[in-house]
Amino acid sequence: MFSTVQVKRIRGHLHRLLSIDFQGSLGSVSSKGTLYNEDSNASSEVVTWAIHASEPRKKNLFLQSLYQEEQGAPLMNGINGGAKDSQNEIQDTDIVNCLDTGVQFWTDFSKVHYHPQSLYEVNGLWMDAQEFDNYGIGQDVFMENLRGEEICDRLRFFIEECDHVQGFQFIVDDSGGFSPLAVDFLESVVDEYTNTPVLLYAVRGPSSHMNLSSRKQKVVRDLHDAVSFSRLSSFCKLIVPIGLPFLSRSKASTFLNIKDESPYHCSAVYAVALHSTSLPFRMEALGPTADSSDVCGAVDVNGIVQMLAGQSRHNMVAILDVAMPSPSLTGRQNEQSLPANLHTLTSEVAEDMDDLQAVESMIVHGAIGSGGCTASVSDVKNAIHGAYGSETSRPMFCHLSAARCPLPIPLPFPSIFGNLVGQHGELLASPILGSASRGSLDVHSIPMAARMRSSSAILPFLENRLGNFRKFGIERGCPRTELLRSWGFGKDEVEDIGETLSKMVRTVNPQSEISSDSDSN
Repeated sequence: MFSTVQVKRIRGHLHRLLSIDFQGSLGSVSSKGTLYNEDSNASSEVVTWAIHASEPRKKNLFLQSLYQEEQGAPLMNGINGGAKDSQNEIQDTDIVNCLDTGVQFWTDFSKVHYHPQSLYEVNGLWMDAQEFDNYGIGQDVFMENLRGEEICDRLRFFIEECDHVQGFQFIVDDSGGFSPLAVDFLESVVDEYTNTPVLLYAVRGPSSHMNLSSRKQKVVRDLHDAVSFSRLSSFCKLIVPIGLPFLSRSKASTFLNIKDESPYHCSAVYAVALHSTSLPFRMEALGPTADSSDVCGAVDVNGIVQMLAGQSRHNMVAILDVAMPSPSLTGRQNEQSLPANLHTLTSEVAEDMDDLQAVESMIVHGAIGSGGCTASVSDVKNAIHGAYGSETSRPMFCHLSAARCPLPIPLPFPSIFGNLVGQHGELLASPILGSASRGSLDVHSIPMAARMRSSSAILPFLENRLGNFRKFGIERGCPRTELLRSWGFGKDEVEDIGETLSKMVRTVNPQSEISSDSDSN
């Protein structure tokens, strides 16, 4: 997951990460990273519609403070050095206010260093995210201008420095043109690393669910969603769709104060959920007779894939649920259990569906026990087993991973906690007056629970994609068959996409009418 480096007297860990995005998407951060850049103020060059390069973006207060801290200089607003003036000194409150109102890029709130091979900018597209919005428009991006070779070489660099590769975790914004780019990349990965499992998170923000102005746009969007999901799922072992149309109105945001129009807010929730679900991958596996009061339930990527997608039903589409923050294990009698407080971050999921073949992987860390103290691992085990033991409907199998460490809330974390969340993530009986939103200066850590589950509750999600593909892409006389051809799909490929979606529906529900109807066409 990490590699150790020492550059310019700085020793630390760099993520084994490969990020692919538009040119200019890194804001004030250089695509070469910062550790390896002689010029600390260097920025990725942004080419404008005129032929000239734009001025480098200025670092915001947060990034200025990180740089000055590394240089051992006073944290001054704007200018480094000189006489210390308390009016110009950067305060934590200034940083939080700056981020709450001025985040434009994900790098604006990132506090880690990146390897020069990590950040790849796709240049030469000459369009923005609003135009790069469907499967067809990104079909050839990976293969053009040797991009595919460059991207695969970067991945190969990180693979070669690993002692052991337990699997790949892909996070893909599948709402537009990056989906086919990801498909081509995944195909190359699967061909080269045949026996290495791929866990794919298909993530999209609320903006991708916005109301479209015309029926034509909606049809194109529905067709894109079906094609994108089918193609991506063909090159992974487990796929987890993530992203709600209105995160702020969801049960997952019960104790949060989210602005749906803010990627800074929404991405924080999804990032926290992914951090929690991947925690078992970073745990040290214990021997069969070992016992630990701090952690339990270590499992690698392949273990999760086999657990959720390798059972008798072989359903490869998982649902992601979260409790943020998770409630105390010793709540009041009228309060629901911890599993009942887990709410979905996957859209179009059936609620309260009984599924005797459901399989789960649950992660609980930093749970609060009696007296407001951190619960032990055994307390967490007892609480989860007790909660499911008293339920009439429970999963066929639940793997539990637990850790005593809560989720720390770093300074650049957005102010998204509601006024019922205390300093350590405890849920308060009454709201804090005069404080609608609370951030890192108020909330220092929170207990977390997350769950990935293989369940028939995913059926509406799958049926919607199959139904739309059949309606707009397969049926005789359908108006959008020409659109699929323009996206580069021939008759055989269109049939393959439909069969992939139909098979997913049959896997979850063999009696599905929509699956049978699709097969008969």
